[in-house]
Amino acid sequence: MMTEFEIETDGPGLTEFTDQVAGWLPRADGVLTLFVRHTSCSLLIQENADPDVRRDLMAWIDRLVPRADTPDMEYLRHRSEGSDDMPAHIKAAHLPVSLSIPVEGGRMALGTWQGIYLWEHRDRPHTRSIAAHFSGG
Repeated sequence: MMTEFEIETDGPGLTEFTDQVAGWLPRADGVLTLFVRHTSCSLLIQENADPDVRRDLMAWIDRLVPRADTPDMEYLRHRSEGSDDMPAHIKAAHLPVSLSIPVEGGRMALGTWQGIYLWEHRDRPHTRSIAAHFSGG
């Protein structure tokens, strides 16, 4: 069983789509695989209760991989789509682009405070495609 989720982003940040995925799953046991079909965003399972967690994650990744127009990043050559372009690819290279989640009785085996997020690394809004595959009985 396969589908694709289209996630609209507002630019940099984490967009939760747990409910969309949960609504699609059949009432069965199995494994859900999610795969983002882009090279400048990531997938993440993260806390969905306190928004400070998402803000702190954003601050951390931006310190780890600053924009290409900062002095520390002047060595970057790929800037064809702006100073956020190559840093977005670097972030996606270090963060997950696919997730595997156990499913029990049609429910994802996520922890109490866990949610599924698309992490947009580009400055402007995008529509991102996430392929979903459920295998089970």
